[in-house]
Amino acid sequence: MRTEIGAARGSSAVWRVLDDEVARVRAQGRAEPRVVDVGGGTGVWAVPLAAAGCVVTVVDPNQNALAMLSRRAQETGVADRVTVVADDTDALAARVPAGSADLVLAHGLLEVVDDPARAAAALAATVAPGGAVSVLAANRFAAVLHRALAGRLAEARHLLTGADGVLADDGESLRRRFDSSGLRALLESVGVEIALLQGDGVVSDSLGEAEAAQYGGDDLTDFETAASMVSPLRDIASRLHVLARRPG
Repeated sequence: MRTEIGAARGSSAVWRVLDDEVARVRAQGRAEPRVVDVGGGTGVWAVPLAAAGCVVTVVDPNQNALAMLSRRAQETGVADRVTVVADDTDALAARVPAGSADLVLAHGLLEVVDDPARAAAALAATVAPGGAVSVLAANRFAAVLHRALAGRLAEARHLLTGADGVLADDGESLRRRFDSSGLRALLESVGVEIALLQGDGVVSDSLGEAEAAQYGGDDLTDFETAASMVSPLRDIASRLHVLARRPG
């Protein structure tokens, strides 16, 4: 159903949004926010959220990834706060009660499912009124720019003009990439309202380890945080991050 694309790469900008959302839920009186991580794989998001006091359900069909999630949860001491549902996105409605989550994650999911509109509708149905859906998805324009700068102009043009922003013969695991307007339209079509749209990985993914070290961790983080909200820098980030809220 999915890969670790997007899900395994969360910047401080994404975590800041999730932390703020968890704090918002607590301020409304729920001490243990309910999180559903759809396609949560190895738990790179689920385990830290459980460690922060959330009760997390991870929905994913990949048994190897779920085994790693279980080990990670055990090692972190949060196994009692993480529930595993070994199933696909299509089974979400049957396995997780509608309206039961304060926060639903779909990180690296919509670019790999068979039907993104159906998946988005399932995400929206799972979140409670007033709750939020966090979507992290591969960005078409970032892929275009990276290939163009590498001199692979034919590939860049195909990514730019093709319907799904992928190369059929490139061995890619993605079925599609999104741009800002397309991702916004998809989520709004299932009845959620966009609260935030930011970029994730404006320049950091293009830097080697030596280059990143040269800039310094704090300097790079500060730049990424500032650039993540500014168009057009936001719109060429490696990934797009949306927080969308279900009307209460």
